[in-house]
Amino acid sequence: MTRVEPSADIPESLEQAGNLAGEASPATAAPDRALPPSSSKPSGEPPSSPRPKTGPRAFLGVLGPGLVTGVADDDPSGVATYSQAGAALGVGMLWTAPASLPLMYAVQEICDRTALATGDSLGTLVRRRFPTAARWVVGVLVVALIVANCLNVAADLAAIGSGMELLHAGRDHVWAAVAGAGLTAALAWGSFERLAKVFKWLCLVLFAYVGVLFVANVRWGAVAAGTLGLRMTWNWTSIGLVVAVLGTTISPYMFFWQSGHRVEEMRAESDTTHASQPLPQRPRKAALRNLFLARIDVFVGMLVSTAAMFAIMVSTASTIGRNGPATIKTAADAAAALAPIAGQSASIIFAIGFVSTGVLAVPVLASSGSIALAGLLGKPWGFDLSVRRAPVFYSLIGAGTVGGIAISYFSDNPVSLLVLSATINGIAAAPFLVVVMLISNSRTLMGQYRNGRLSTFFGWFTVAVMTAAGLAGLYVTIWNPH
Repeated sequence: MTRVEPSADIPESLEQAGNLAGEASPATAAPDRALPPSSSKPSGEPPSSPRPKTGPRAFLGVLGPGLVTGVADDDPSGVATYSQAGAALGVGMLWTAPASLPLMYAVQEICDRTALATGDSLGTLVRRRFPTAARWVVGVLVVALIVANCLNVAADLAAIGSGMELLHAGRDHVWAAVAGAGLTAALAWGSFERLAKVFKWLCLVLFAYVGVLFVANVRWGAVAAGTLGLRMTWNWTSIGLVVAVLGTTISPYMFFWQSGHRVEEMRAESDTTHASQPLPQRPRKAALRNLFLARIDVFVGMLVSTAAMFAIMVSTASTIGRNGPATIKTAADAAAALAPIAGQSASIIFAIGFVSTGVLAVPVLASSGSIALAGLLGKPWGFDLSVRRAPVFYSLIGAGTVGGIAISYFSDNPVSLLVLSATINGIAAAPFLVVVMLISNSRTLMGQYRNGRLSTFFGWFTVAVMTAAGLAGLYVTIWNPH
């Protein structure tokens, strides 16, 4: 979506906030784009000067890749995982919401900044940063990510099918296949941006869970204690759910999607003389303003994601899990959490949310690994390109979606599949985070926009957290010590 830049300059105090690194060395490597920006104006044509928007319109204009990533993070896998946590452990897991927010923001801001500073996706930056042997290792990891995303796509397609079945629209397996085929066609021959604009607002139906907080008999004292981590019971079941929650909030596909979507947004810029240029090639004040607004976008996206996560866990803890631990096995079970506010319409509202988040998340999941591998191989990628111009990119998307359709067809328990996919993401996150940190700390690639002390601390701290979570997830998944 087109960014909106305010007419007023940012204060000088934001100059330091806009550059956590603190170094003044410029980026020494020019962006390595396979294709020129598709929407840049012909040479000699003066750039347009649209009247700046103000108020809410200006704020909404700032929101783009960060918001889409945040909303896609609350996909059916996230909804199912948070619902299972609230039903099984009550308020015990609420502390994971405030604890994960700074980690989510730090990681996504770093991924976003790599795109802004270089004009390249993470996959392309891997090719520029690492020698051939290391690229092969990362390539294997990306292929593994695509396979893992197939499982997540399958889980989300199964959830779309379950949502349609709740609406009495037909068999879940049929709708899962229809959704997979339709979304693939829309990505290849339609416009994901149009889909995203519609469904990112439909996803706000998940905030019906916020309404439950004002209608259900919520024990706010217990909620406060749970938010502070005072109600957590540690055992292998709860550890497994912690891994799943971390996996669905800090997922590898989000890293590649955030940078890829930002690059596509930069390609589409056309309203200023420095449109489509990475930060080092823009005037300093314009670059700082652009970075500042991008950080607002990322923060709002992560805040929306975390708020929905918290509301879902409190709602399910106050309804389904109110009288003790419960297990959610079907979408209808999860929909019961909305009964206090929606009554007999609970299933309908939940189904709309399930379908909307799935429709938005499936393209993100299917394309994130494709963006990574196409960039790593030096192949053209992007939704602004035709299938003929980016055959590898679209072939990878098609393969991932077809694989997801096949897996979803044989799944009889979509909720357990959704939670399992979140656990796998938790296991896989750490290696990709290491790659992200090595790229974002590179003086050669990032110049003055490389990580500063705060970003470095939170980035490597997240690596440590997700490494521990990954090891715990492997143990719980393989040896099943419950």
